[in-house]
Amino acid sequence: MLNYQAIEIFTNEDARYRNKAVADAVIEYIRGLKIAARCIVTRGIAGCYESGEAATGRLEILSYNLPIRIYIVLPAAATEEVLAGLDQLVGSGIVALHDLKVISHKTANTFFPRQLTVRDVMTAEPKSVTAEDPVSDAARLLLSSIFTGLPVVDRKGRPVGVITQGDLIGRGGLPLRLGLLAKAGQGNLEVIMGALAQKRVAEIMTTPAVTIPEDQPLTEAVDLMLAKGLKRLPVVDKGGRLAGMLSRLDIFKTVMREAPDWNAFRAQDIEVKNLRIVGDIVRRDTHTVLADTTIDQVIRMIDGNDIQRVAVVSAEGKLLGIISDSDLLYYFKPDQEGMRYLFSAMAQAFRKVTAPDLGQRLARTHASEVMRTDLPAIREGALIEEAIRLMTEQRLKRLPVVDDHGCFKGMISRDSLLRTGFGRMPADKP
Repeated sequence: MLNYQAIEIFTNEDARYRNKAVADAVIEYIRGLKIAARCIVTRGIAGCYESGEAATGRLEILSYNLPIRIYIVLPAAATEEVLAGLDQLVGSGIVALHDLKVISHKTANTFFPRQLTVRDVMTAEPKSVTAEDPVSDAARLLLSSIFTGLPVVDRKGRPVGVITQGDLIGRGGLPLRLGLLAKAGQGNLEVIMGALAQKRVAEIMTTPAVTIPEDQPLTEAVDLMLAKGLKRLPVVDKGGRLAGMLSRLDIFKTVMREAPDWNAFRAQDIEVKNLRIVGDIVRRDTHTVLADTTIDQVIRMIDGNDIQRVAVVSAEGKLLGIISDSDLLYYFKPDQEGMRYLFSAMAQAFRKVTAPDLGQRLARTHASEVMRTDLPAIREGALIEEAIRLMTEQRLKRLPVVDDHGCFKGMISRDSLLRTGFGRMPADKP
């Protein structure tokens, strides 16, 4: 048996809390607590009140102000916390409490509430460019943003395409990704921007734009993103004009805001279905190097894989640090010959470096001197919601995974988190 209690509130349709129906205010309050509670609201067909007023559905004139019953079932340990907030919500009515002997409590993780619409989650009033703008304008806007994609609109504000980091690199001639470009130094940046200014957005954008109406359920938007392999969607209003942008980051922020503490639920002997752990989605083919690996080897390894980073491990496999292409750029920033080498390497266009001492410097520098040790890691057994929280709060696109002994097991990405989390939503059916 589980130790539960039930709170009953007897009120009426006229009862209000800050111009909101009391029943709606209570539901919002219980949801916001993120505890293992269920709330049910029922409307009576007739009733009378201690004031002498009566209500009945049989007569139209008396069908107003019908009785409302709010029933909350929750673990007894949470009762005091819930009651403390209910007192100010219920300005008119009766609050009752009684014990319940609960045999079992089962629930399922649905990733995010299915009543949410795209409008609830999207980033409103996003920056945009037109097809006639120079590509350099789009690149500068993206450099000042946390996103790597930008909507392209016509004169009426309707999306006609999207310009992404991939477009800038593949068709625009950008020599390296935006994260590195921001650290390349003002001189290098202006040279690159001058070259990008020679092209128009229309020449390199991805078109047509795949859009989603703002009043559509969020579930449909995520379905579309996964089916099309998109990281973001332009959101349109009823007139087809740009109203917002929906990105994976927006969705993850929603998961963080809405998800309860599933570990706390399990600690209360609540059976939670559909929970998945980081170990289920980790990418295990991530490259690793030892601390004494030379940087020239690290550069070739990073340039040859699609996640732009390697893990530095001990002889026993324990994670010591991470080296990304941005770490290399930062390390060589004072060295212009080194910068040129890295620019060409990261663009997969190796050119022979003639600086007499650079090759020796690369061979003398070891991974342990360049690696970052301040990046977080997550354990294989952690819930994916915990990974989402870490990656969202620190704006990480990838997160290293370790076992209980600190040994490196691989990486997880935003895409794998979204596919795994959202892919479980229909699984709560019997």
